[in-house]
Amino acid sequence: MGEWWPVRDVRAHLAGRWRVERTVRDLASGETGHFSGTTVFSPLEDGRDGLLHQESGTFVWRGTPRPAERTLWFLTGPAAGTAEVRFTDGRFFHDLDLATGRHVADHPCAADLYRGEFTVRDADHWRTVWRVRGPAKDLVLTTDYTREREGG
Repeated sequence: MGEWWPVRDVRAHLAGRWRVERTVRDLASGETGHFSGTTVFSPLEDGRDGLLHQESGTFVWRGTPRPAERTLWFLTGPAAGTAEVRFTDGRFFHDLDLATGRHVADHPCAADLYRGEFTVRDADHWRTVWRVRGPAKDLVLTTDYTREREGG
């Protein structure tokens, strides 16, 4: 088996509750922040085929903790192992194809470019690394997800 763990069904794989640890490094200033929280993937309630991604926790930047949250839609993609990730206002964020266990996606945002690498380690661990470059941003955001088991 290779370094990555292939995902046959994104929806089945992601469903449930995940512990989230994220490091945010500002490469220009050298500062580092940290997010700790949970992400819950649950069925969409509006009849669409996909998952609601709800992340919440605490982000610490420059020593100051703040509550942080975000919500996304992971809509079932056109092939096994794929999804289309959208913001809750319907705007496209990025595609996702975990059939091989690894995927790279780009998201242009105004003058910035977000390039995300998604890697699945096994059934209970996956990671995203977003590299953000632009006139005012030079960041690396590394997020580790660990599945939370019931009763554990």
